[in-house]
Amino acid sequence: MIKLIMCLCRRSDITREQFQDYWLNKHGPFFQKNAAVMRAKRYVQSHTLDTPMNEAMRSSRGMLPEFDGVAEVWFESEEDLMEAMGSDEMQALGAALLEDESNFVDHAKSSAFLVREQAF
Repeated sequence: MIKLIMCLCRRSDITREQFQDYWLNKHGPFFQKNAAVMRAKRYVQSHTLDTPMNEAMRSSRGMLPEFDGVAEVWFESEEDLMEAMGSDEMQALGAALLEDESNFVDHAKSSAFLVREQAF
């Protein structure tokens, strides 16, 4: 099992509340409706809290500002993901996903990468 992690920053013209509302109520259902095409096994949104604790942790460690949220998507394997990405159906869906993400995500300030979980 592998996981795609997307660390997301909102567009500068919307508030965090607007970002999270769109992500939860528009993008999330759109993603779930198409999860089978992507061969996604699980999808989780983690919405950043507006709390002084975030600033305290960042300041105490000299870290960059927090992201507005993190998306996690699980797949059977990298090979399975690559097969799904190569399908004609996914090619059309990929363009629609990117267009929808552009409604709330600043891609230039966000990041995405594949990981394998290591539990302790």
